[in-house]
Amino acid sequence: MNAAKVLDAKGVACPMPIVKTKKAIGEIESGEILEVQATDAGAKADLTAWTESTGHELLDSSEADGVFTFYIKKG
Repeated sequence: MNAAKVLDAKGVACPMPIVKTKKAIGEIESGEILEVQATDAGAKADLTAWTESTGHELLDSSEADGVFTFYIKKG
């Protein structure tokens, strides 16, 4: 997936992945994709709920070697 911006939120705990995602999504244009990399296991539920409540779209998420990767399309 071709992301307009990649956010490294590895090594920080809740709520920082959401705080950093909110800031980063503000730096891209509507329709562009933000890639978020996080190591906090709670990030999956948190980012899923956050995208639904803010009008953005979680396109995909995956986990490999303890790193969760999310692709969020800005609404």
